[in-house]
Amino acid sequence: MNQLGLLKKILPGLLPIFIFILADEIWGTEIGLIVAVIIGVLQLLYFAVKERRLEKFVLFDTLLIIGMGGVSIVLHNDIFFKLKPAIIEFIMIAFLAFSLFSKHNLMLKMSERYMKGIEFNEEQNVVMKKSLRNLLILLLFHFALTLYATFYMSTAAWAFISTALFYILIAVYFGVELGVKYFKNKNIEYLPVVDEDGNLIGKASREQCHRDPSMIYPVVRLHVFNPKGEILLQRRSLKSDIEPGKWDAAVAGHVRYGEDIEAAIKRETMEEINLEIDGMQLMNKRLFKAKTSTALMFVFIIVTDKIPRANKNEVEEIAFFSIAEIKPLIANAKASIGLEQELELISNIKIEAR
Repeated sequence: MNQLGLLKKILPGLLPIFIFILADEIWGTEIGLIVAVIIGVLQLLYFAVKERRLEKFVLFDTLLIIGMGGVSIVLHNDIFFKLKPAIIEFIMIAFLAFSLFSKHNLMLKMSERYMKGIEFNEEQNVVMKKSLRNLLILLLFHFALTLYATFYMSTAAWAFISTALFYILIAVYFGVELGVKYFKNKNIEYLPVVDEDGNLIGKASREQCHRDPSMIYPVVRLHVFNPKGEILLQRRSLKSDIEPGKWDAAVAGHVRYGEDIEAAIKRETMEEINLEIDGMQLMNKRLFKAKTSTALMFVFIIVTDKIPRANKNEVEEIAFFSIAEIKPLIANAKASIGLEQELELISNIKIEAR
């Protein structure tokens, strides 16, 4: 259960105060108090019958209404009753602050309790703490505003600030959070997760695949030969998260989730070297294990007289090499590990010069 789950448990308890404000405007304080208490009791009965549990927050809220409402009526001073929303919000603030700044994250423990079997990794914990911190700032702002309204503003203004404004701020906050998450997820690149034979078993983000060596994701590689028998290499983008700036196969890229291997190699070839291809041959399929990731590589070759053009957004440059010229690149650590591992394969390919 995250901060949204916590608020789902707390917000029903704020219903009696909201009802009281409406009833107070129509029938007066005494009747408003009675109506609010009745609503609280009905809520307790609902949870007891429907979910077979005692909703402690609703019980606490109803008792608080009775206590502070009673004091307000006896002393003929509604300041005590007006303080009720601030007291509830202060409890919420204390709960969030304790979770954020102590060693005991109560929010995390509640999440693990209500979402059995779910474990939060370090990244998810960081995201949760960031959200809690933002929510805490919002609640502190509203708490201060509610206190000010209690002592220095009209009853109508206090009623709006302590209830309606609270719901508005919470709605806006979670609306913004959901919007940010939506656009973030929309831009996430998902890769297929496969077994060692290439059979699809799931999907994960590119970032997850590059950090978890237990996940196998497919990669396509293409070696392009010209009619002279020279081989085209690309120098990987300096922005690449894998072996930036090193010479590699003419085309190397990920297979997208939902995309087949042939479509992937054609797309990557067009994206990286502006070459439309057909008739490429699958020469090898091999498992490549790095420290942080594992890729199933589909290695293709093609012979073509078409002129490739480097896409500068994808690669630094492209150039044709002879096999003999590739060996010094490998010896001087200027070539990728993939190219080094595939040197024997491409060395044995015979192209009749034209």
